[in-house]
Amino acid sequence: MNTAVTSRKAQPKGVQKVLHRLDMTLFTVSAVLIVDQLTASAAIGLQSIFWWLITLVFFFVPYGLIIAELGSNYPQEGGIYAWVRRAFGPLWAGRTAWLWWVNVAFWMPAVYILFASVLSDLLALDLSLTHKIIIALVLTWLTVGVNILTLDISKWIPNIGAVCKVGVMLAIGIGGVVYALRFGVANEFNLTNLSPNWSASLAFLPVIVYNYLGLELMSGAGDEMKNPARDVPLAIISSGLMIASFYIFATVGILLALPVADIGLISGLVDTFRRIFGSSTVGNALVMLLGIMALFSFIANMVSWTLGANRSAAEAAKNGDLPAFFARMHPSFGTPVGSSVLCGAIATVVIVVYGMLAKNAEELFWTTFAFSSVVFLLPYLVLFLAFLKLRRMLPKAKNSADVSAIQKTYRVPGGFAAALILSLICMAFIVQSIVFFIFKPGAFDANYAIAVTVGVVLTVIAGEVLVRWSRSHAKDSQHG
Repeated sequence: MNTAVTSRKAQPKGVQKVLHRLDMTLFTVSAVLIVDQLTASAAIGLQSIFWWLITLVFFFVPYGLIIAELGSNYPQEGGIYAWVRRAFGPLWAGRTAWLWWVNVAFWMPAVYILFASVLSDLLALDLSLTHKIIIALVLTWLTVGVNILTLDISKWIPNIGAVCKVGVMLAIGIGGVVYALRFGVANEFNLTNLSPNWSASLAFLPVIVYNYLGLELMSGAGDEMKNPARDVPLAIISSGLMIASFYIFATVGILLALPVADIGLISGLVDTFRRIFGSSTVGNALVMLLGIMALFSFIANMVSWTLGANRSAAEAAKNGDLPAFFARMHPSFGTPVGSSVLCGAIATVVIVVYGMLAKNAEELFWTTFAFSSVVFLLPYLVLFLAFLKLRRMLPKAKNSADVSAIQKTYRVPGGFAAALILSLICMAFIVQSIVFFIFKPGAFDANYAIAVTVGVVLTVIAGEVLVRWSRSHAKDSQHG
C-alpha cells in the first residue's frame, strides 16, 4: 500500500489551507474541553481528582502521543477515516466513518437538551420538556447552517468557544478556592475521600475518559491545515496541557464550593456559579455572564465535532465507502452539505423520539448521552489498531522519499514495542468505558442496559448495510 503523505499530494480543488497552529489548538480545546460534562465527573466526589490524574497519565498522554504521530505523518482530509482506510482498507474505513459521524448526530440532542435546561435554570424560567425540545431543534439546525459556511468563517465559533470554556473553567476553579477560604470547604479533602472506591461512582468514570477524547478531530480537516507535520504535535501538546489542567482545576473548584450530594447532572453548573458568586448585583451579573459563556461553549462544542465528523463522512462517500449523498458539497463554499443536513435530520428524529419517551430532561440527557457515547467509543478501538498497522507498514514502504519525509515528522518514541504497549493501554480504557456506560455499577438497570445495547447493535447493523451497499455500488460504477 502506498504510504505517501497526503500533504505531498495535489491540494484538492476548492480546499483552502486556512488552519494555523493557533486555530488547531483552539479548535482542539473547544472540542475536548467539555463544560457540559464537568458536573457529571465532579459528581463522582473527591475521588474524581484521583481518576482525573490516573486517566491523564495512563490514557490521555499515550493517546495524545499516538494522535500526534498519525496527524503529523498522515494529514489527510477525513482524519480517523483516512487513517483506518490506509491501514485496513475501505470496509473498515466505512464502518469507522459511519460510527464516527452518526454518534455526533446522536450526541447533539443530549447537548442541546442540556443547553435548554441550563438556560431555564439561568433565567429562572419554567420551561417544559416540550419547550426544551423546541430549543434543541432550533440549535440543531443552526449548527447545520454553520457547517455549510466555509471553514475560515465557521472556525471562529470553536475559537471563541475555546476562550469561553477557559474563562468558565478558570472562574469555577478560582471562585471555588476563594469560596473555600471565606466560608470553608463544602467537602472534606482527606486521603480517605480522595482514594478510589469500586462502588456506584464507577458509573461516572467513563465520563472522564470520554472528556479526554477528541484530539484527532482537527485532522478531519487535514487538507485545510497550513503545516500539519509541524503544527499537529505542537497543537496537541499545548491543547493537551490546557485541557488536563482546566479539567482538574475546575473539578476541584466545584468540590470546594458544592457538596457532592447537591451536584446534579444538569443543574450543577448554574448551582456552582450561584454558590461561588452569591446573589449580590455583581454576583448575579457574574453568574449571568458565565452562564452565557457556558451556553455558547455548548454550541461551539457541537460545531467543532460536526465540522470534523461531516468532513470525514464526506471523504468516505467520495471514496465510495458511504452513500453518495454524504459527499454532496456546497457549489460555492465546497463544504459537506449532504452529511451536514443528514446529521441534522437524524438529530431531529432522536430529539423527538427520546423526548416522547423520557419523563424529564435529566433522564433524556443521560439516556441519549450514554447511547451516543458507546457508539462514539467503538471507532477508537479500530483507531489504535490502525496506528499499530501503520507503524508496521512504514519500513515496508517502497518510496524512499516518502519514508524519509515521514521520518522527519513526529513519531512515538520507543519503537514498536512502546507503540504496542501504549495502544493496548488505551484500548483497555476504551473497553472499560463501553462496559460501564451500558452496565452502570451499583445501579444496574436491565431495561436501560438492554435499550442502550439494542440501540448500539442496530446502529452498527445499519452502518454495515450502508457501507456494503456503497462499496457494491462503487464497484459496479467502476466496472461500468
